Amino acid sequence: MTVDPPGRPESSGPPSGPPPLVRLLQEFSLEANRYVDSAGGRNDMHRTDLNALAVIMQHTARNQIVTPGVLRKELHLSSPATTALIDRLHSSGHVIRERQGTDRRQVQLRMTPKAYRDGGAMFQPLARHMAAAMAEFTPAELDLATRFMTSMIEATVKAGQEAAQQPSPSPADPH
Repeated sequence: MTVDPPGRPESSGPPSGPPPLVRLLQEFSLEANRYVDSAGGRNDMHRTDLNALAVIMQHTARNQIVTPGVLRKELHLSSPATTALIDRLHSSGHVIRERQGTDRRQVQLRMTPKAYRDGGAMFQPLARHMAAAMAEFTPAELDLATRFMTSMIEATVKAGQEAAQQPSPSPADPH
């Protein structure tokens, strides 16, 4: 007799689950998160700290201004949580606040050289192992994998936007 886990509908056969490729993407995501937690933990940085630095780096690479509001929106944080995050990154020497513009009210966030050095050191082992793994593939295979991953990221962004627009599920009726 097969017993399904709680919350899962009964089935007459083996659990189908997601396709193997989706399962591998889920496993990659989990392992990447574990690496970030491990690398960040050794450097007294939270995952949110590292995610914030990644957001700042991405926006900077596109010549876009990063404000506390941008971080709040990108990381789905409250204003107090965003302030605490920026305070941590500033105290650790990873981010500086600059006032720009004619009225000087807008605060912009910039990564420091220390942030780039520390990030490079934290992620160097991952980059080294990934480079070795990628060396086993032809340029054409890597192009295909790049197209695939780009499509998967776009699909995930769209799904996240759709999920954010869905109403919250109502609590189960106790009667």
